[in-house]
Amino acid sequence: MADFRLDGVTRRFGTTLAVSELSLAAADGEFIVLLGPTGAGKTTTLRLLAGLERADAGRIYIGGHDVTMEPPAARDVTFVFQQYSLYPHLSVYDNLAFPLRSPARRWPLPQIEARVREIAALLHIEDKLANRATQLSGGQMQRVSIGRALVRQPAVTLMDEPLSSLDAKLRAELRIELKRIQSELGSTLLYVTHDQTEAMTLATRIGVLQQGRLVQLGSPREVYENPASVYVATRLGNPRINVLPRAALPACPAPAEAAHIGARTEHVRLHRNGTGGQARGRVRWIEHLGDQNHLHVRLDGSEYELVTLTAPAAPLAVDDAVAIEVLRPLYFAADGARVPS
Repeated sequence: MADFRLDGVTRRFGTTLAVSELSLAAADGEFIVLLGPTGAGKTTTLRLLAGLERADAGRIYIGGHDVTMEPPAARDVTFVFQQYSLYPHLSVYDNLAFPLRSPARRWPLPQIEARVREIAALLHIEDKLANRATQLSGGQMQRVSIGRALVRQPAVTLMDEPLSSLDAKLRAELRIELKRIQSELGSTLLYVTHDQTEAMTLATRIGVLQQGRLVQLGSPREVYENPASVYVATRLGNPRINVLPRAALPACPAPAEAAHIGARTEHVRLHRNGTGGQARGRVRWIEHLGDQNHLHVRLDGSEYELVTLTAPAAPLAVDDAVAIEVLRPLYFAADGARVPS
């Protein structure tokens, strides 16, 4: 395994700036997740590190070596794609063994046998080694795809939304498995996704991308609790953070430069027929989700709404009048930048 570093890397496609002066470093064995919407530059960043795209500016290092001009085969990286990309005519065993039989990195037969079985056991597919790839379920095929990337112990493993084509149950299962496998193998991993749950549960550190720029990098808790901007704040949290104009909460003390106030759903308290708080409103809609309810509240005298969480047994109903108390608000300037409390 090895560390990697991107130093001021830029990539353009015609007039489109896909990645802009991106600097990112990962330590050996670290699990970095890049989070952002479509078009943020996530996949292009992976392709630059893999050597599938050539940087227009900046340098790329893997294991302390400058690989900016090196071809993909010389970089010792593996890639897991959104689609499974398996060899359908080969068995699971042969798919896993394929990277170990490469002329460039051929392993002795006994080591291939031992390594394939070790990875298959980690992935819980040891009973599928004789099956063809086409005889597997979607989750099993993605396990094989992940195993094929990890089997030869690359310097860096790259993953491009590998769970997005699976159903919700399989995604949840493979998130746990992937984190366990990465931890046991000590792999250095760069993973990109638009799914905040994957980012929060998998990452050692999350990097948030906006139009090709890395706008914040930190631990999942740090990025969630101390977002650098409205953009970062809205990337994490379900339901997403409430962002209201300062005028909508006039009783909420805020710095002079704050144009907007943000309130996470877990930081909004409702008091039925209560007094005080920063505003008053009326319950417009309740989403019943079993272990919790999402309450949609319309603020009195405005078109603004906010969402909060309550226990299922909370004595609130549609059209109830409530006092709204905001705890731990976040403040943002007119340009979206975070304003210190």
